[in-house]
Amino acid sequence: MDCENCGERKAKIKLKEIENNEMRTLNLCTTCATLKGVSAGGGSAPMADLLAHLGGSTGDTLFDEAGEACEYCGTGAGDFRKSGRLGCPQCYAQFDRQLRALLRRVHGSSQHMGKVYVSTAPDADPEQVRLSTLRRRLERAVEIEDFESAADLRDAIHALTEVP
Repeated sequence: MDCENCGERKAKIKLKEIENNEMRTLNLCTTCATLKGVSAGGGSAPMADLLAHLGGSTGDTLFDEAGEACEYCGTGAGDFRKSGRLGCPQCYAQFDRQLRALLRRVHGSSQHMGKVYVSTAPDADPEQVRLSTLRRRLERAVEIEDFESAADLRDAIHALTEVP
């Protein structure tokens, strides 16, 4: 099956997206999946590793309810224990009690007390913001070896920085 995003390469990753309360499945090649911020899997799932490390006192007792599953996407507590990933935003409400207990155990609290996101200053030069965005996208394209996109991004950056 071809990638549903670019149509050029074979799809190797199945991505489920939930948008406006509708679930859709996309079949993507590894390049397009990486551009969307999705890893190819196969690696370690940090939350699953954490649950395994915590062992019986937290992981096994909090997420062992075999019958409990998200009413929207069907992700079960056992699925979360295995993968360390929830299936949809509604999973957070479904597993709220277990997640809060897990966060209290791991972090000492279930409430975040961190930095506040500061958006782009209103007086920021839109051209500089665009240039910064293009540079980040260029770095990402080079990282994943998408050299065609990288060349296009390089040209766009050059056009913006060119002195008339």
